[in-house]
Amino acid sequence: MNKNVYSVSEVNTYIERMFKDDFMLGNLSLSGEVSNCKYNHTGHIYFTLKDDGAAISCVMFAGKRAKGLKFQMKDGDQIVVTGYVGVYKPYGTYQVYANEIELAGVGDLFAKFEALKAELEETGMFDAMYKKPLPTHAMKIGVVTAPTGAAVHDIIRVSKSRNPYVQIVLYPAQVQGEAAAPSIVAGIQCLDEMGLDVIIVGRGGGSIEDLWAFNEEIVAKAIFHAATPIISAVGHETDFTIADFVADRRAATPSQAAEYANFVYTDFANEINRCSDRLNRALDYRLESYSERLNNLKLRLQLLRPENKIKVNQEKLEQLSIRLNNLMNAKIDRLENKLVAVSGRLDGLSPAKKLAAGFGYVTDKAGNRVDSVKALSVGDNISIRVKDGSIESQITGLLDV
Repeated sequence: MNKNVYSVSEVNTYIERMFKDDFMLGNLSLSGEVSNCKYNHTGHIYFTLKDDGAAISCVMFAGKRAKGLKFQMKDGDQIVVTGYVGVYKPYGTYQVYANEIELAGVGDLFAKFEALKAELEETGMFDAMYKKPLPTHAMKIGVVTAPTGAAVHDIIRVSKSRNPYVQIVLYPAQVQGEAAAPSIVAGIQCLDEMGLDVIIVGRGGGSIEDLWAFNEEIVAKAIFHAATPIISAVGHETDFTIADFVADRRAATPSQAAEYANFVYTDFANEINRCSDRLNRALDYRLESYSERLNNLKLRLQLLRPENKIKVNQEKLEQLSIRLNNLMNAKIDRLENKLVAVSGRLDGLSPAKKLAAGFGYVTDKAGNRVDSVKALSVGDNISIRVKDGSIESQITGLLDV
């Protein structure tokens, strides 16, 4: 009788195909307790999932961890694994290949989270129009968080490194557990009444259960109704809570929240010095301009003063007087020279000089000068003046030249 003999590889391959063809095993979720949890240096996680009656080997490869695992898994955690059952052919063993791992009960919390988020978003509490701007130069910062732990230390460290003069007011609140939400609300309301510049509300990272207080409606409403701008800094960069959506600013970490809340004092001081220098230069230029303008106005005022105007007119009058005297003297000199010339000419024509030279001056009986024989007749009486007297004569005869 012939027997069908198969190799181990063929059998394991057949079993592997059976697992792949099974619809239920291709996509299922398992709940149980974690044991024998090991993080491999390659990034893979190997663990066993067990309950009271059985156990199954599980693996989550490194490529699935970024999206599929949101917490640090450890032995004893109650979890829900979503993935598929497959065969590891080299050893013929089957195991669960995990695509997603969450803490037991987290699914219900996520559903509750999404429901409250949708409700508050519908009321407009997430709307940007209600977001208050953060102050540019905050000097008084409130912090609502646990008094111990990395969050408060990170906030203080970053704040003091940016602005050593900032005042930090801490409200020590419970940030985990049933009493956390009322404690956070009390802290927000207390600091809001103190007239601070900004308030940071937050804590370090954790599971969704650890952060759940920041998903409570009373915390969301306390943040929304606060008059002081609020920065939400809950968990790590990938964690989102209702408080993040309601707050005026969401920070990925408490350290980033401190960066948002504080200005860099050295940059501020340098800017003040630059502004002071520009202002001083502008003032110096303005003062110099006004001083020059004032001097010009003084000169104009001096020119417009009556004393100066009188002085100017006096100087002008003196100059005109000098010019007039010079003109008059010049004219007198010209007239004197002309008079001398005329006098010389008249002196040359003087009858007395003519008479003294032996000439005579003849006039008729009426006293008219006789300068031609034609003006006389025989028998006319004439007078002849000489230098020492006159001669009375009668014409007895006339001779033409």
